[in-house]
Amino acid sequence: MPELLGIAFGQSERSLRVHSLHSDLEQFASARWRWRAYSSRRGSKGERAYARYWLDTAEGGHTLLIRRHRSSGKLALHYCWTPPGQAITLRLLIRAAGLRWPAEETFELGKDNFGLDQSQVRTYTAIRRHTILTCAALTVGAIVAAAQATRTNYRARPARRPDEGSPTDPGLIPLSVCEARRLWSFRYRPEHHESHRWHWSWWTRRHQARAG
Repeated sequence: MPELLGIAFGQSERSLRVHSLHSDLEQFASARWRWRAYSSRRGSKGERAYARYWLDTAEGGHTLLIRRHRSSGKLALHYCWTPPGQAITLRLLIRAAGLRWPAEETFELGKDNFGLDQSQVRTYTAIRRHTILTCAALTVGAIVAAAQATRTNYRARPARRPDEGSPTDPGLIPLSVCEARRLWSFRYRPEHHESHRWHWSWWTRRHQARAG
């Protein structure tokens, strides 16, 4: 992002400094702006509904997506780039901005379980090889977990009434990417018998189902 960002306000254009962009935009976020309420799907605290506004910038192919909290009025900014010749809509930008957290979770999963950041290489070629192999292993684990999602989901039926007690057996959660990686690694660790590996896997997934 450039140090000075040209923002189109109606027929005029104003240059705003990036480090003070939030405070400057709050001054222009008046009733003249036609904020549109869009939902970012449900989260852990319910429906994630925000007011959105979309501004053109002087940078070619770049727009500024503004998200305002509907109760606090706090602004969040997304500096968006559009490929040449591609039609863009506000809903498409909101959907792309909402993919940030799945990407962050994927990076965290790759670092914690597949060693994405556990390398001591310095050259570009070595870093590229390590990244490609790690992402390939993560992809295999994700494909296995997705393919076995319905076959390994043995969770108990959720309660239908407030007075209905918890089930005696909570069942098992579906096979996760982490569990698929762990079971695959057991193929090269013969110190445990296969029955022990599956017993530990069932015990872990049952306790995760009870905690969920």
